[in-house]
Amino acid sequence: MTAHQAISSRGGAVFRWGRRLGVLLLGTALVAPAAWAQEIESAPIFYSTAPLKNPVEEFRQKLLEGKAALEYEPEHGYLKSVLKAFDIPESSQVLVFSKSSLQRERISPKTPRAIYFTDEVLVGFCLRGQVIEISAVDDNVGTAFYSIHQAPPTGDPDDEEDGGVPMRQTESCLLCHSSSANQGYPGHLVRSLYVDRQGNPLLASGSFRTDHTSPIEERWGGWYVTGTSGGQKHMGNVISKGTRAPDGPARFAGTNVTDLTDKFTTSFYLTPHSDIVALMVLEHQVGMLNRLSRAQTETKMALHYEKELNKGLGLPEDEQSESARSRIRNVGEAVVQYMLMGDEVALTDPIVGTSGFTEEFAAQGPRDSKGRSLRDLDLQTRLFKYPCSYLIYSRAFNELPEEVKSHVYQRLWEVLNDKSSKKDDLQLAADDRQAILEILLETKPDLPDYWKETQ
Repeated sequence: MTAHQAISSRGGAVFRWGRRLGVLLLGTALVAPAAWAQEIESAPIFYSTAPLKNPVEEFRQKLLEGKAALEYEPEHGYLKSVLKAFDIPESSQVLVFSKSSLQRERISPKTPRAIYFTDEVLVGFCLRGQVIEISAVDDNVGTAFYSIHQAPPTGDPDDEEDGGVPMRQTESCLLCHSSSANQGYPGHLVRSLYVDRQGNPLLASGSFRTDHTSPIEERWGGWYVTGTSGGQKHMGNVISKGTRAPDGPARFAGTNVTDLTDKFTTSFYLTPHSDIVALMVLEHQVGMLNRLSRAQTETKMALHYEKELNKGLGLPEDEQSESARSRIRNVGEAVVQYMLMGDEVALTDPIVGTSGFTEEFAAQGPRDSKGRSLRDLDLQTRLFKYPCSYLIYSRAFNELPEEVKSHVYQRLWEVLNDKSSKKDDLQLAADDRQAILEILLETKPDLPDYWKETQ
């Protein structure tokens, strides 16, 4: 047996589809290939049984110990209390009406599904749904999934879900969240779909995966969108009348909508908004967090492979394998390119939201001595004023294994100092490079020393 075969077979818990209700936060996905499912359930990841370390798990323990409590309300269940517990602003609300989650029977154009988010936690809510769906950035497994049973507390000590205690979800969530679209790693998708009057996706008409590289005209099919985008047309707010996708002007008839009251009962939701800026930030964030989760998991797998290979060949344990290090560099490179907004689609008209999300998001900082922040939004010609993702401050980035984080920092330094010899590197404007460097040097305390020595 080779070292690689040994890794594939050790701890090989066979991936089983669970019977619990899973969580699908953002959009439709494809089924995970069995090989990938087995790999994340084997050493060194052990996805379903690994101890978790994330904000939801920490709050769960407080609930179990009686150090915290969630309040139940008849209209929204535990939703308001959950958002408050994780400091998730209501202004982040975005609404999707395509039946693209496991609570699909609760979703339609008249009863859209609401999603709320911060850098670390995403929450999904269906009107009169059975559960609240939650995902969290996790230090050990990349992305972890939970559900909260939407029922009034009974005080039953034998009911482990009583009182809104989040319950971890694995098998049934991984059916979509560990799909081939995410290369087999747990993560999320944002998709744009053509949708009929019942909310069923018209998959035969095609779909689009959405992030900051997507043309505006391909975004937000199956989503409600409040806000203006000028002459930039999009697919939001449109419902197909038949079994075919709308064609011509009808495809973009939902552009520049600021009021949704004629489409569904907005008073059923925490806010009447599905903010266009929140959608754009969420799309970027999902892509960045997926790459960070992948970098974490792939690096752990590569290092484990390297260790087992050395053992099988009788080499020193710390002997480096070029194939393993190449895997680490590749996932690190994907982080760098996306973090610096590679291939971002240029805006041709201003983007203006409706919910106050723009101001709340930017106010979170951190800011340098000149008052600049990577959370500053541009919304005139691009998403961010400074083209470097704010998620460089995130838990997902900070908890990356040192081997891949060192590569990311080295490559960022090369690009920002215009010292890279790679032909396909991003070409940032000199003013942007200088601003990003100055902001990071003042606001990112764990930068390597060589970053500071060049100033």
